[in-house]
Amino acid sequence: MTPRPLTIAVTGLNATDNPGPGVSVIRALKADSVAGSLRIVGLAYDTLDPGIYARDLVDDVFLIPYPSQGSTALGQRLRYIHRRVNGLHAVLPTLDAELAAFIDLEGLLGELGIGSFLPSRDQLDIRSKVNLSRLGASAAINVPRSKILTSVAEIYAVHRELCYPLLIKGVYYGAELARGVDEAVAAFHRVVSRWGYPVIAQAFVQGDELNVVAVGDGRGGLVGALPMKKMSITDKGKGWAGIAIRDSELLAITRRFVEETRWRGPCEIEVIRDRHGEYHLLEVNPRFPAWTYLSAGAGMNLPWAVVRLATGQPVQPMENYEVGTMFVRIAIDQIARLEDLRAVAQLGEHVAASDGGLVVTQGVGHARPCAVNEG
Repeated sequence: MTPRPLTIAVTGLNATDNPGPGVSVIRALKADSVAGSLRIVGLAYDTLDPGIYARDLVDDVFLIPYPSQGSTALGQRLRYIHRRVNGLHAVLPTLDAELAAFIDLEGLLGELGIGSFLPSRDQLDIRSKVNLSRLGASAAINVPRSKILTSVAEIYAVHRELCYPLLIKGVYYGAELARGVDEAVAAFHRVVSRWGYPVIAQAFVQGDELNVVAVGDGRGGLVGALPMKKMSITDKGKGWAGIAIRDSELLAITRRFVEETRWRGPCEIEVIRDRHGEYHLLEVNPRFPAWTYLSAGAGMNLPWAVVRLATGQPVQPMENYEVGTMFVRIAIDQIARLEDLRAVAQLGEHVAASDGGLVVTQGVGHARPCAVNEG
């Protein structure tokens, strides 16, 4: 009898010029799997999320409720998906805005036998942009000065505490550089319209952008960490090319964060190294970044480590990776069929047929109350 493939659900299939992490995470999982041993179930929010139509990566796709619809709606949908695919082994959420709902559903996931490896709600709050300065002080990590804004009126006085230029950030995503009060006000309104309150004003630090993708074991230890330097950046500030580097101070910052928070699961540490060689922690994203596939390419497959941990398997700390490994993104045109789009748009799912085509199955309607983005 052929053993049943490991069935893993992954979110974040938006792969535009502002990509979600899902496609990168799936590519990492596929990289180290034996043919037929892994079944990927994509969980999407939009019918045109490009990852839906990457048939070499995703076996089945289901639309799920947007985070604004709450954890109850998500829980009901996950129950249905779990039955429909004859059992999920694990789920890997990859977007900031959805994490709280998945964390709230850990009890349900455990009841259904679906593994996960996520931070707690307290850990999620500790590393938020609102609390980042406090975290920096307790973990001995340098954080640029910031101010929490709850009304546009505060913009007109922010120069008393922060000098221009400065960054205006959303509580979940987005960072806009403002060179003066007029730009700051405009950026404030754009951020609020997309992500709501509060808004964070943060001192701008110029220098090299460095990132780390890491996994914490939940006990203060580091499962693995891969530092990267951005080599090419889009107009949205997203890395279009990067290279794996060796940086002891960057890894030390990552360890201090993991030890202080006892972080559980994946995260991304974003840092600026200024012209004086000082490191400044900009933010901590509580999930895999969109460039996660670099970890697999460099020999430290962190998504597979999370799958093993989520399914109760032991994982030894990972330290070795190939310095100098690069990623360079490309934009490609994917060919899909109208039947694929119709199945997703009308029924909320499509499931792979044995001949490589798609069969339409019973699904549910799907509302679109808000956008989910960012990697």
